[in-house]
Amino acid sequence: MNSVKEPGSVLLDVTYPLAVKYCGHCSMPIEYCEFYSEYDKCKEWLSKNYPEDYEKLMLREAEEGNDANGGEKKRQKRGGKGLLRVKKESCDDDAPKRICLTCATRGKNKRVTIVAGMGAFKIDLRAAAKFFGSKFACGSSVTSDNDIVIQGDVKEVLLKVIPEKWEEIPGEVIEDCGEGKKSQQN
Repeated sequence: MNSVKEPGSVLLDVTYPLAVKYCGHCSMPIEYCEFYSEYDKCKEWLSKNYPEDYEKLMLREAEEGNDANGGEKKRQKRGGKGLLRVKKESCDDDAPKRICLTCATRGKNKRVTIVAGMGAFKIDLRAAAKFFGSKFACGSSVTSDNDIVIQGDVKEVLLKVIPEKWEEIPGEVIEDCGEGKKSQQN
């Protein structure tokens, strides 16, 4: 029977109110179980509780499989595992360790202090940047080059603060590298 529904009309082969069958595993209508992530468990539940609907589902899946490419239908998985960040161990223990303090001009009259080389001492750069930001009441961040950028000219104070905070860094390895080139940030 070919039933076409016109707007505002009632189908002749459908009895109202509609009886909707819900899956006991995913609690969705059984027509929507195929979109659930545990579709196999839904099929097991359906075969135990509604065997006639399970047979219809298997016939429909067989027809769809023959129409497409005869293989299994690939299901899209949403989300996924994020990429894990791998910390680079670029510093050798034999290489001479030093910390270089540089001041650069950002914009017209904004100054930033760049601390390079603290990663060689196995110091958490994010924690150090947070410490500097709270110590000097300014913004501080870690760049992709494993440098710490501190807003403001605090180079002279850093010469004293770094050895006091981290005992593993002697004062002799901290160098004042002078003025750096103009920063590209605005």
